[in-house]
Formats: sequence, structure tokens, C-alpha cells
Amino acid sequence: MNVDLLSIWRKLGPIAALAVGLSSALPAAAQDKPVIRVAVEGAYPPFNYLDQNNELQGFEVDLLQALCDAMKAECMPTVHQWDGIMRGLLNKEYDAIMSSLEITERRQKRIAFTNPYYRIPAIFIGLKEMPAGDVTPRALAEKRIGTADRSDHETYLKEFYKESEIELYGKTEEANLDLLVGRLDAVFGDKRFLTKFLESREGGCCHILGDAPANPAYRHQSYGIGLRKEDVALKDRFNAAIVQVMADGTYDRIRAKYFSFDIK
Repeated sequence: MNVDLLSIWRKLGPIAALAVGLSSALPAAAQDKPVIRVAVEGAYPPFNYLDQNNELQGFEVDLLQALCDAMKAECMPTVHQWDGIMRGLLNKEYDAIMSSLEITERRQKRIAFTNPYYRIPAIFIGLKEMPAGDVTPRALAEKRIGTADRSDHETYLKEFYKESEIELYGKTEEANLDLLVGRLDAVFGDKRFLTKFLESREGGCCHILGDAPANPAYRHQSYGIGLRKEDVALKDRFNAAIVQVMADGTYDRIRAKYFSFDIK
């Protein structure tokens, strides 16, 4: 995607669908590259958001540009609220969704997904007095571990950490506070949020004990580009582009702007 076009669609994201509608009315010969309309929520930083100038920013916005460059296509974002975003895809209001759409069995019954373009790892954190390294179920037996209620993290702990005391919280932030005052030995959760806590003034108390162990493996939350099931060729093009940007270093350069850890 050239710089001029990127500048335009960052500024006009909310009305990009109208621009695309006009461009699609032009004769095919007048369009140098195929246009792919992509829905983005624009309200989930740092993945996608509208800045103070109403311009689309974020990891997914930058990655979308790179994928479209790899496909030699022009991508036009359509800012769409989260509610109804899949319905809009099925109604052909746009061609794809790239807005932190988690790949789930339920959603796969309605739409297709590309291969994941990011995953969210899970980690254990604890007070600095607690040694890092071994976070297996045996190592954390009889330890008090906090996590978010009704989450994948709760499911994992209850399945594999049966000898630990699992404490559930409405929000991970509440578990962090109990860790801070010594009511917990560890907190298990989303690496994004826990890393952010560790970087805060309060988080100076604590450190990473370790990633979720390889055995038993934690089922990472995976996110892909949503597509209509019949658009097989478009899915193949996106998948090839994802492979390309991950192989040539483009993905890591973009990721490093937003995250200090790997999310592939």
C-alpha cells in the first residue's frame, strides 16, 4: 500500500466504505490493484484504535498494510462497531474482518478464518521473593494462584493445577492487588495485562515466574482474519501474505512497536 493511500484511509477510516463503493463503480481497467474492504473496530488499543485526529492506528492497522503490500492489493478499512461485525461480513458490507477476532469453534460455524496472525501467551507472576523458573503443577502445589473468573486461564488451572489453591477474581487487576499484599503466591493470566502491571509502580513488587509450561500446554488464544466461507481464494492470499511477512522480518518489526514479547 502506498504512503498516500495509507494516509487517506487512516484519516477517513469511518467513511472508507463509501470511498470503496465509489471505486468499485469504476471500470476494471481504471483500478491498478484489487480493492479489499476490511472491517476494523478502531476501539481496542494497541491492536486498533482511532487517535485524537480520528486516524486509525495500531498493530493490526500496520500489519494490514504490510499484508496488502505483500498481496499487491489495496486494502480499504471500514470502521465498524464490534456488535454486528460478523453480520456485516456475511451481508457483504466488506470482504474481511481484521479486528482481534478470536478463532473459536462457535465462530467457525459461521465464517472462515485465516491462519492465526497473533496469539496471546499466558504467564505466572509472583513476588520477587519467589524464585522464577519452575511453574509446573508440581512446583506450584499448595500455592495460592489467582486468575480471572470464567476465563481460559481458570479452565487451565482447574484442569491441571489440582493441588494448588485457585482463587477467582472478576478482573485480573483484583488478583494483582491481592498478590501485592501477600494474599496470593502467584497470578496466572494474559501476558499483555500482567506485563503492563509489572511495568507499573505497584508492579515493582513482582516478576515473571515463567510462561505456562509446555507440558501441560496452555491452549493459546489465537486470532485470525475473518472471511466468508466461500472466499477461499482470498483466504489463501491472506495466508500466503502472513507467511511472507513473518518470514522476511516485517512482522517482528511491526510487533516490536507495540509489544515487548513475541505474539506469533
